[in-house]
Amino acid sequence: MNMRINIAFRAFLTLVFGVGLLSCNNSRDYEDNSRATGWDINSDEGGFQYNTDYKEQETGPGLVFVEGGTFTMGQVQDDVMHDWNNTPTQQHVQSFYMDETEVTNMMYMEYLDWLKNVFPPTQENFRNIYNGAVPDTLVWRNRLGYNETMVNNYLRHPAYGNYPVVGVSWIQAVEFSKWRTDRVNELLLEEGGYTKEGARYTDVEAGTTFNTETYLNAPSQAYGGNTEISQGGDESQDMIDNQNTDAEGNALGGQTYVQRKDGILLPEYRLPTEVEWEYAASALVGIRDYNVYRGRKKYPWDGQYTRSGDVKRQGDQLANFKQGAGDYGGIAGWSDDGADITAEVKSYEPNDFGLYDMAGNVAEWVADVYRPIVDDEFNDFNYYRGNVYTKHAINEDGSVKVVGLDEIEFDTLSTGRLVARSYPGDIAQVPVTEEDTYMRTNYTDSDQRNFRDGDKSSSRYYQSFQEAEDDSQRMYNSPTYNVANTTDTTGTNTRGYDTADRTTLISDEVRVYKGGSWRDRAYWLDPAQRRYFPQDMATDYIGFRNAMSRVGSKSLDDNKKARN
Repeated sequence: MNMRINIAFRAFLTLVFGVGLLSCNNSRDYEDNSRATGWDINSDEGGFQYNTDYKEQETGPGLVFVEGGTFTMGQVQDDVMHDWNNTPTQQHVQSFYMDETEVTNMMYMEYLDWLKNVFPPTQENFRNIYNGAVPDTLVWRNRLGYNETMVNNYLRHPAYGNYPVVGVSWIQAVEFSKWRTDRVNELLLEEGGYTKEGARYTDVEAGTTFNTETYLNAPSQAYGGNTEISQGGDESQDMIDNQNTDAEGNALGGQTYVQRKDGILLPEYRLPTEVEWEYAASALVGIRDYNVYRGRKKYPWDGQYTRSGDVKRQGDQLANFKQGAGDYGGIAGWSDDGADITAEVKSYEPNDFGLYDMAGNVAEWVADVYRPIVDDEFNDFNYYRGNVYTKHAINEDGSVKVVGLDEIEFDTLSTGRLVARSYPGDIAQVPVTEEDTYMRTNYTDSDQRNFRDGDKSSSRYYQSFQEAEDDSQRMYNSPTYNVANTTDTTGTNTRGYDTADRTTLISDEVRVYKGGSWRDRAYWLDPAQRRYFPQDMATDYIGFRNAMSRVGSKSLDDNKKARN
């Protein structure tokens, strides 16, 4: 009797768990219908449309993939300056993309050429757009040196085409990044057949430029709202083609546009954050030796020396830097790093992420506002100081406000130079308000640059029940220059100097730059070293490269497949 019960019980368990396993192994595939409602997705009859075939973020022009991870930021082996500037903190960085080289003169000249064609500097209302973007070539001058050859030739002569651009301020680098984003996405739409072929060359002028955010938020106003442009004779074609068709290409009526959910347009090109730049330069990904994490790797390459230990290249310098007093390249024909000023990009081996010149050649702007301390107590994930949150300006009818030809915004820098910060076709931006941040716990103001280090609560005089009494009680008592929007009777900016006693150069307008340059000793080649410079000024040794955020998985599909 008991045997019969046991057999029946085992049969029951087999039936129950067997069905359970069968149902688990045959989990329903929701690729073509909704996991929420069961309705069809991407049905020819209409309904919800979504890109269910999306596989991987496309790698933008010039970029290489940098897989994120954890590392120790600020860890240096030498600290001869003793400037309390490199306190080690453990940080985690999300995966991202970065330019394999610095932005070159040729790349920047393409930007200038586009500006000149679209916003001719011969027209008075556009003159400051082009002039504000041109690098400061006078940075090459030295009171006791003859450098006029670089002043006249370095930016524009083809001999320097693949050399890193210099004389570019942080603000100019940011504006180049915005321009690059729009040009890359404009080409993607054209190659996908979503916009008129060749329109970016033949039909674009001031007021009809393409802007990514405008296209995504107000597509009918992209290209200045000009939906029908003549191609000669009686023929015309919409700048933005009608993509609302069935499988046979028959028009279904209406106008559809690429949206963010289609996954076609790339995220923005931007300056890398300091933590991204240092992580990418350190390139610990190629090393599986525990000793490296104890500080055995000093530079972007393996080892603690600036010369190659490879048998075929033994003794060769691994970067372009100043080797000693009056020694910018070594002895001619021997012990030479191949350059006296900057060197052509890719002159040296890349690091383990495939990035070139992350030490030497030129130092590079990063996105962060400078502070002596990285506040890892508040955040240790994608750390960045410099957030200024804005939102799209909205018209009375609820539509986004697109900048018109007579609404170009210029900033007057502390140097007196005018720089355009918005172009016709852009969506106007305004700061977020208290209404937007009401009851939020993650941020309360539009400008977060000095949060926890520079705001009133950070001041030595701060008391929770009392406001700071005057400007002298700022935590960072840096110089101020009153040149913005002040002109004399001839229309020339009135420029003056701050005569007050100041205690520091640190402010919300100074930015971090990383990496050594052709002017620097080997001390500065360590990726963890950090310096700062005013964001609206430029030098002959600071350049930049762009980064782009990674959307989706932490690793590339090929990497994930290799682990499975």
